[in-house]
Amino acid sequence: MLRRLYHDQPESFAFTPANLEWAQAQLTKYPEGREASAVIPLLWRAQEQEGWLSKPAIEHVADMLGMAHIRALEVATFYFMFQLRPVGSVAHFQICGTLSCMIMGAEDLIAVAKEKIAPEPHMLSQDGRFSWEEVECLGACTNAPMIQAGKDFYEDLTADAFGEILGEFAAGAVPVPGPQNGRYAAEPLGGLTSLPDFESGRTAHNASVALAVGLGDTIKRIDGSEVPVTTPWVAGGRSVHVSGRKGAPKPKAETKPKPKAETKPKPKAEAPPAPKASQQPAKPAQPEAVPENVGAPVAKPAALDAPRGGGADDLKAIKGVGPKLEALLHSLGFFHFDQIAAWTGAEVGWVDENLQGFKGRVSRDNWVEQAKLLAAGGETEFSKKVNKGDVY
Repeated sequence: MLRRLYHDQPESFAFTPANLEWAQAQLTKYPEGREASAVIPLLWRAQEQEGWLSKPAIEHVADMLGMAHIRALEVATFYFMFQLRPVGSVAHFQICGTLSCMIMGAEDLIAVAKEKIAPEPHMLSQDGRFSWEEVECLGACTNAPMIQAGKDFYEDLTADAFGEILGEFAAGAVPVPGPQNGRYAAEPLGGLTSLPDFESGRTAHNASVALAVGLGDTIKRIDGSEVPVTTPWVAGGRSVHVSGRKGAPKPKAETKPKPKAETKPKPKAEAPPAPKASQQPAKPAQPEAVPENVGAPVAKPAALDAPRGGGADDLKAIKGVGPKLEALLHSLGFFHFDQIAAWTGAEVGWVDENLQGFKGRVSRDNWVEQAKLLAAGGETEFSKKVNKGDVY
């Protein structure tokens, strides 16, 4: 199925402050230079916020991750879970049309959707509050036919039951998810044939429905304020609150100089007393000496205040450098291929550490070797594509 972007796009997109905090916390799950791995969760969060994925939203996520826009567009258009056009402001109904549901009456549900919402899938109702589509199996075959509305399933449906659910949503209520024919979960329609004592001891709802009722967010748009944003995968497993930035990498960078600053004065000041001198042969002293020997692996390369007379080189001809990275390099004083070509290993280390949001890119994509070819008037396979206009 051909999936295209919607013809009427908003001018811009931005995450809410809480969703931005959530998104940036996700980036700490991935090694530096591999932030693009977060593209699916960030696109999903953008859709949860707006209801659908606009072109500005897709490009915004791509820029956050240092990806070419086309790469994020490839992901968004490939996965059917991403809605590429506006959906109902109240609810979007996904009607399962696969075998079990079709046999049990999915066509009746589709007929209700066509009558009460809109005649075609993905078309908004006249008031803009509802939309619908037919989807493949949603995995509740025992309770067919069923639909998904927002985050929850409505199962064991009839045309009348679906009509009533629509009416409740239209009235501002959220119907209780789960089976709609009195069935508790997925037991036989004729009643239990085993574990008869279960009937008397069961709760008001099965676990899935009970959770949905407790949360009450079946069709709520996610704004990021639902739960605290934590990153339990960093800082030794502790939950770390991230405030609008990548929480993990920065503390790592800040803690490196502190041990060096503390360890230098201590041996000199405390060496004379006998007890402390006796502690010098201990193992802790050896690891502290290593950072001092490798302590000069980074050095800032020579930078320019402005490009030379002929103007800046097109740094986007280097694979791995997009418009955002090019602007960042300019802000650091790097405008020309020959500047990058001249970087030493120590200088590459400095640049890698100071590419905010793109750490490790210089080493990962071997910018120096590419720049040497380009500075000498040659071409790389990537720069040929750029010159042809095949890279956007």
